[in-house]
Amino acid sequence: MEDFRRTFVRLCKENGIEAQESVLTHLHEARGVAGGTPGSGSGSSTRLDLSGHSLSTETCAALGRALSHDTALTEMVLSDCMLSEEGAKLLINSLCSNATIRFLDLKGNNLRSSGAEALGKLLVRNKTIRRLVLEWNALGMWDEAFSMLCEGLATNSSLAQLDLRNNQITHQGAAELGMVLKRNSTLQELDLRWNNIGLLGGRALQEGLQQNRSLIRLEMAGNNVPSDTIKALDQAISHNADRMNTMRESRTKTQVLSKEIQTLKDQKSRQYLNLMDTIDKQRDEMGRSSRNASLRLGQLHEALNDRKSAVNSLTAKLHMSEAALALSEQKVTALGDQLSRVQQERAELKERQARDMQKEVEDNTLREAKLHKDLQAVTERNHHLQHKVDELERRCKLQQEHVFELKQELTNTTAELKLRLTQTEERLDMEKRRSKQAMVDMDALRQKEVDHVTRHLEDVERKTQERVLKLEGQRITLEEELSKVKAAGVAERAQAEEELGKVRAQVRLEEQQNLSGLEEKLRVLRQGRDEAQHLCTQQKQTVADLHAKLGQQCVEMDALRRRMDELQQDLSGKDQEKVAEVSRVRVELQEQIGHLQAERTAQGGLKEKISALEREIKVLSSNHREAVLDKESEISSLLERLRMRDGEIQRMREDEAQRASALHSAILTYVQGSSMGHFSPKK
Repeated sequence: MEDFRRTFVRLCKENGIEAQESVLTHLHEARGVAGGTPGSGSGSSTRLDLSGHSLSTETCAALGRALSHDTALTEMVLSDCMLSEEGAKLLINSLCSNATIRFLDLKGNNLRSSGAEALGKLLVRNKTIRRLVLEWNALGMWDEAFSMLCEGLATNSSLAQLDLRNNQITHQGAAELGMVLKRNSTLQELDLRWNNIGLLGGRALQEGLQQNRSLIRLEMAGNNVPSDTIKALDQAISHNADRMNTMRESRTKTQVLSKEIQTLKDQKSRQYLNLMDTIDKQRDEMGRSSRNASLRLGQLHEALNDRKSAVNSLTAKLHMSEAALALSEQKVTALGDQLSRVQQERAELKERQARDMQKEVEDNTLREAKLHKDLQAVTERNHHLQHKVDELERRCKLQQEHVFELKQELTNTTAELKLRLTQTEERLDMEKRRSKQAMVDMDALRQKEVDHVTRHLEDVERKTQERVLKLEGQRITLEEELSKVKAAGVAERAQAEEELGKVRAQVRLEEQQNLSGLEEKLRVLRQGRDEAQHLCTQQKQTVADLHAKLGQQCVEMDALRRRMDELQQDLSGKDQEKVAEVSRVRVELQEQIGHLQAERTAQGGLKEKISALEREIKVLSSNHREAVLDKESEISSLLERLRMRDGEIQRMREDEAQRASALHSAILTYVQGSSMGHFSPKK
């Protein structure tokens, strides 16, 4: 709010005008209130309330330029500000480029033609205003300006609430609003109270509401609109509200189902990824175990090669010792004179041979111990591999259990989806039954109204016929009385003529005496004739009046018949709307069922993937078992070879010991024989 105040003051100074003191005071107070509010920024506010302030044209121009670039205000209240035509136009035109105002209140500013045109441009260009209050203005007095306002309202796609109370809107303006309702799809609340809409305007609004699907609240009090039109408008509004609620509920249910399906998809994808990671880890562990086994086999082959080389070296040493023994036998005869040296050499040879034999025995012992250690290591490695095999089998069992749990969960999910589908179908059936019941109730109500109108018409016709019969009876009675009077008149006339003849016969005798009496009788007869004629004219007038009343009753009967036809047409239109609504709901439910079937097919695909993964796991486990069996067979064959090698080494040791003992005994025999032959001459 502080930034807006500074901008307003700066624009006033640039244009050379003096800022209104009341506006500055209000902006300063608003800044203080916003600055003292806990949790608010320093001087920040989103509502500008200048209601009751008299704003000049220059102030409106400065405010408009400040509002055109403002990004903080969301509500603006300018009610009862006594705006001039030019000031209101400047303010409204400046709001066309504003992108933050959501609520605009222009109540009680006596806006006229130019204001209505500016408001039409504002509704065309502004895309953010959601609520507009135009109460207590004169927008409906100028038809062209109000049509421009309605044209802007028809193209607007953001306004949801519009207040047009006390704007002198006539039936022509209501017709324009009816055209707006046919084109606008975002307006939800419209207040038209206390205008001059009348019957024609109400029918125009009713015609517009037949094509509108977004208006859910319409206020029409104080417009001289008949109650049946008000009821029709309320019924259309209630239809729109029910439709909006139904759409909102279906949209909410669709969103919930989509979220649940997406959650299930995410869970299945995570489980699939975890399963694939576990399979990759098992593959890596099997690869590492196979590599370790191959390395261990290489080491065993190297140890066997080392043993072969040691055996070969021993064999070579044995051959060398045999060659040395043959050479010593050849040189025995030549060494007689060197016996002492030979004895020394023999002692040294004995010592050397003893050391060599001891060394060889120690080497053989060390090699045997090393071979035993290697055998123990191989045995431990075999146990370790067996333990890993057991661990892998246990993991395979765990994976199988996990797959079974996934199957169980998938089965539960499928059952839950089937249950929801069943519930949805039950709701659809309930809606169908409800709509059928509503149609039956409407048919019954319509039948009752038709029966009531028919009975009323029959009563009216019966009463009219009774009145006509009564009038006919009266007419016949009067005609009979008239005929009687005429007959009486004729009889009296004949009697009078007879008397006149008598009088004429006696005239001559009593002319002077009876002249006055005859004149009196003639006057009485004329008076009676005049009275009879007057009574006849009265009876004719009564018959004419009765005929006029009968014609009026016929006209009323025709009007009632036309009203009954209109009611039947309205009922047929309502039935068609109900059928269209039921078909639309059925189509939406069929679409939802199609979505659910698509999700079911997707779950079937997931089931197939899970079964394929289970088959792959079975294949991998069988391959793993075969590989383990192959490794065990290789290990057993290697152990058998080691046992055979140990037996060969043992036999070689025994042969070598036998050869060494034979060589030792031969050397002792030779030495003993040579010593005895050498000392025998001295004896």
